[in-house]
Amino acid sequence: MSNQSYIQENRDRFLDELMQWLRIPSISSDPGSKEQMVRAAEYLKQRFLEQGVDKADIYPTAGHPIVYAEKITDPSKPTVLVYGHYDVQPPDPLDLWDSPPFEPVIKTTPIHPEGAIFARGACDDKGQVYMHVKALEIMAKNGDFPCNLKFMIEGEEEVGSVNLGKFCEEHKEMLKSDVILISDTSIIDNKTPSICTGLRGLSYVEVEVTGANRDLHSGVYGGAVANPINVLSDMIAALHDENNHITIPGFYDDVQELSRQERDAMAKAPFSLEAYEKDLDIDAVYGEKDYTTLERASIRPTLDVNGIWGGYIGVGAKTVLPSKAFAKISMRLVPDQSSGKITKMFADYFTSLAPKGVRVKVTPHHGGEPVVTPTDSVEYQAAALAMKDTFGVEPIPQRSGGSIPIVALFESVLGVKSVLMGFGLDSDVIHSPNEHYGTFNFFKGIETILRFYPHYAELKK
Repeated sequence: MSNQSYIQENRDRFLDELMQWLRIPSISSDPGSKEQMVRAAEYLKQRFLEQGVDKADIYPTAGHPIVYAEKITDPSKPTVLVYGHYDVQPPDPLDLWDSPPFEPVIKTTPIHPEGAIFARGACDDKGQVYMHVKALEIMAKNGDFPCNLKFMIEGEEEVGSVNLGKFCEEHKEMLKSDVILISDTSIIDNKTPSICTGLRGLSYVEVEVTGANRDLHSGVYGGAVANPINVLSDMIAALHDENNHITIPGFYDDVQELSRQERDAMAKAPFSLEAYEKDLDIDAVYGEKDYTTLERASIRPTLDVNGIWGGYIGVGAKTVLPSKAFAKISMRLVPDQSSGKITKMFADYFTSLAPKGVRVKVTPHHGGEPVVTPTDSVEYQAAALAMKDTFGVEPIPQRSGGSIPIVALFESVLGVKSVLMGFGLDSDVIHSPNEHYGTFNFFKGIETILRFYPHYAELKK
């Protein structure tokens, strides 16, 4: 039986297994989800064992556990380490979901007429991890493993992979491989495959502005005492100029500028500004002057407020000057910016913006370094050949605006390059209500992964 026939025959079972996993609310940022995180890890371990791997274990960390499995058939064959994560983003705001986030359903959409799985984690990253589990099943069924396989699936990617570096340091021999294969990125569309060749880095901080030692009556004290929300709003506004250029001194000093030739090559990727605006229900795009939308979202650094709160937000009115105001701010970084350096620059500059009458605290959360992967490597070529096999066209190399901090970590700690072969779509609204993943993408991903291994083994000879 061909691989495609096997996939078609087991289509419903594959989806049912994935949906069982998606029902487990493995929210890594929620202290109350520890038991659910273990459940999600145990579920994955059991699926690996069912495929006849040599070993499948759960490794505890100071945070959430890591699932490791391997199938070694011949030491002379190349070894591929598959990385992914089973933790998911919080589902909030719940009232914006059309169906409960942890009760997966399959619905058709204009982009996914064959159906898409709606659930938190459907695309990021459980759905994409599970493609590799099912590819493993098919290779085991065939008794054909072109490469040795190792799997490291963590539970802290959405909170900065804080314990992964230590795990990699302590298990270098176990994780030894020739390449790391990651499916946690997207393609341009279902007719235009692409391979991610670059990721932005990240600096994530929380800021706190404190005024008086308690909330104050806005009638008695309004106009005479600094309002932390007003001050915080002014300070945030000062972080960009009229051209949406970030005002932090030295912020752009290390930015790697692309040549005109490289920017022209990027512009060849299919892109409709009209469709982009329609999908987001906006009447205009917004961003740094003199750069296109695609450039702003991939090769340029950014600074965005991810959340802001303070004062009274309950029902009705309460006239107070709050004692404190808070915001969470992320900065996406490009080569050759350093997350540590940028975090310090931000803290120094943001603190300097504060007027007298308030105190400012900047708390770094997590960060990661930007990376660019070569397109002339054996790993990239194998992925490109695999995608051409299954999509029928050459994939387009494309930089992503997102961040996967562990890619740089793997290179520095394990000394191994990564290939970023994902199958999501930007319209799958990861991190947002109604996240979904097309069944077309799920099954096309399985087919493509199965083609990657023989191509890689052949090219590595």
